[in-house]
Amino acid sequence: MKNILLAIIAISIFGCKNDTKTNGKLNVVTTTTMITDLVKNIGGDSVNVQGLMGSGVDPHLYKASEGDVTKLTNADIIFYNGLHLEGKLVEVFEKMGNTKTPIALADGLDKSGLIGSDYFASNYDPHVWFNIDYFKQFAEKVSSVLAEKNPENKATFEANTKAYIAKLDALQENINSIIETLPEEKRILVTAHDAFNYFGKAYNFEVVGLQGLSTATEAGVQDVQKLAAFIIEKQIKAIFVESSVPKRTIEALQAAVKSKGHDVEIGGTLYSDALGTTGTVEGTYIGMFEYNVNTIVNALK
Repeated sequence: MKNILLAIIAISIFGCKNDTKTNGKLNVVTTTTMITDLVKNIGGDSVNVQGLMGSGVDPHLYKASEGDVTKLTNADIIFYNGLHLEGKLVEVFEKMGNTKTPIALADGLDKSGLIGSDYFASNYDPHVWFNIDYFKQFAEKVSSVLAEKNPENKATFEANTKAYIAKLDALQENINSIIETLPEEKRILVTAHDAFNYFGKAYNFEVVGLQGLSTATEAGVQDVQKLAAFIIEKQIKAIFVESSVPKRTIEALQAAVKSKGHDVEIGGTLYSDALGTTGTVEGTYIGMFEYNVNTIVNALK
């Protein structure tokens, strides 16, 4: 961290410019893959987007490199999730001083609808992208910020936003139709950590995460045994690993269930804190959501 902070100071002194546009386009830096995909959809060809995190990267534990600091300092706009999801980046943002103010998209959400959490300094569960209505609000915020910084392309940003929100509307309809095929008594989702509470709230799933809301916490033996007993009691058919979380905890849970004379399948890998590989269907927010829902419903039926 010391080297990174020194890099921030050096870049701030020698590298900062008031206008850092490349080829007339805004330079936008994003943190999570979900936000990167969102900004690319809204900004289109009018922005240069650089995402700090890639597929399979855990934002809870992510630490900025010196290369990241260069990207952040040279950006016209920085978008991040907020609610302390990217906890280890906060210090870097603070050390950047007044050169630019990173925009936490979740700060614009109505806090009365958020899910409480003792695991984060914000006291809220930050996994808000699993409520599609919240992600639509993210889209509107990104659009307004881009238009403010680049008013000559305002019409383009607004048109892209309208088209993308229409796709999110279609996504919601599709997801509802898929979930309706799963009986309500089978809507119990057991995963590596509690990333899916907003999904559960929106679609009437009981969500249980082995590690809690943050992957910075470890699941203990008692947690595993307690959840194993719950799985047996509820006769849950499948549990799920996550692409950004080591699968050893879920495998330990599966073994604990088996040791009690029962079987539970690993129903597949869900994308929680990061999208799939760039260039794949799961590498987009919409594709990720559809993939997750199909994986969950098919495994639990």
